[in-house]
Amino acid sequence: MNKNDKPATVWNLPNKLSLLRVVMTPFFVWALLAGNFIIALALFATASITDLIDGKVARKYHLITDLGKFLDPLADKILVISALICFIELGLAPSWAVTLIAAREFFVSGIRLAASGQSGKVIAADFPGKLKTALTMVAIIAILALNIFWSGADWVKLTGDVLIYLSTAATVWSGADYFWKYRGIFK
Repeated sequence: MNKNDKPATVWNLPNKLSLLRVVMTPFFVWALLAGNFIIALALFATASITDLIDGKVARKYHLITDLGKFLDPLADKILVISALICFIELGLAPSWAVTLIAAREFFVSGIRLAASGQSGKVIAADFPGKLKTALTMVAIIAILALNIFWSGADWVKLTGDVLIYLSTAATVWSGADYFWKYRGIFK
């Protein structure tokens, strides 16, 4: 290390952005359940953008930490599962789909915990997990936007259902992929 180099801190910008997503979640939930879809959409979209930024900054500036590998997917799970639970209450998502999505999150978190216990390393999200998160975040944003601009239209409910079904399918695929990759931990 050069004398001018500073050691990387775990509370770097990417990790702060992940933490910001966690902090924004209760405000998003409040806005959504209060029926203010515009504020809810703005908060969710902003939180989703921080997910893109934190990863890009972490990779570009070599700020990847074990805390970030843990906190980033945790923040995503808190934000997305909170939105989907609210969607059940608002009639925007079926409970069976949200249950599958939440179950996958617990399942994959358990696999990551067990695998990291065996190897001593935190397992970062892989492509199927990132795709699942991106697809689900886009679906949530689209459902919110559709209900702002075309609330009550029959096709809005159908479109929202299709988006939730696609997210659920990606979630199941991602969960099966994690299981297959880390099936050795079950021995």
